[in-house]
Amino acid sequence: MSDAAQPTIAEVRAAAEAVKAAIDRHLEAVSSPSAADDPAVSAAYEQLATAAIAYDQLLYEAYDEVTPFEIPGDEGPGGYHGPEQPEAISVLIRRDYHVADPERLRAQAERLDDSLTPGGEGGVNTALGVLFGEYEPDEIAARSEEFGLEEADSTLWVAAAEPTDPGEWLPEPFEHADPRLLICRFDVSEVYDDEEPDD
Repeated sequence: MSDAAQPTIAEVRAAAEAVKAAIDRHLEAVSSPSAADDPAVSAAYEQLATAAIAYDQLLYEAYDEVTPFEIPGDEGPGGYHGPEQPEAISVLIRRDYHVADPERLRAQAERLDDSLTPGGEGGVNTALGVLFGEYEPDEIAARSEEFGLEEADSTLWVAAAEPTDPGEWLPEPFEHADPRLLICRFDVSEVYDDEEPDD
């Protein structure tokens, strides 16, 4: 994730080649006779946007440089409008999971909470409350399969912030997640799996 080794030159080159291939696919789609109502155009657009975002991120991580591309919905490092030296930062993390094995999830919760009897009241929601009350999110991420969860997409944002008093933002913790204050971000998703470059 964010603390992984910097991308290699080969990885950045592969991402650049993926952008080139995506441009070719997009051009082919939009220039077809049926482009006006062809879903292939939308698919090619999304593939191009995804490839461009991935390349931009790898380029930034490897060389501290960004592209001039502005992808709708992409609030990467190039869009930063915060202070050069922030007085404080916020670290925003989202991790998605699929509940792959509800029975295993429930069993783990029962092991931690004696009040949960096998076959008793309380389902997935109760079990999740027990697990996340007992373990830190990083430990749940590391042991997700053990808990009957399957990791999906995740993202981590490091954003500039104003210093706040204790408890000040707790009533609405995500209200001020401003992408323009984003210093860096790290995404994990199957979308970013490398494609085999064309020969």
